[in-house]
Amino acid sequence: MEAAGKCTTGLRHKAEAANRAAAECWTAMVGDCDTKSRRTLILTLHDLSEATAGTVQYRRVAEAEALIDEAVREGDGEEFAEALVGYDLAVATVLSRLRSQSA
Repeated sequence: MEAAGKCTTGLRHKAEAANRAAAECWTAMVGDCDTKSRRTLILTLHDLSEATAGTVQYRRVAEAEALIDEAVREGDGEEFAEALVGYDLAVATVLSRLRSQSA
C-alpha cells in the first residue's frame, strides 16, 4: 500500500481494493468458509495486475496472481500466504518504478 500511496488515484484505488479483498479472503479461508470473497478475489487482483501490463515485472505479477488463485481454489492457507507475499512484492516493485518514472 505504501508503494501505491503516491501513484495515480485509479491505481491507488485498485491497490486498496485488492488489499481489502485479500484480507477478506484470508479471513474466509481461516474460517473455512466458502464466501463470495474467496470466489471474487482473483477478479480484484486481476484488475490490479492489468494495471501493471506493459511493465517488465508484469510476468512476475501474473505468475503470482495464478499462484494465489490456485491456493484459494485448494483452500491452502500456507500457499495463499506465500503467494500473496510474492504478489505484493511484484506489484510493489512495479508501482515503485511507475512512481519514480512519473516523478
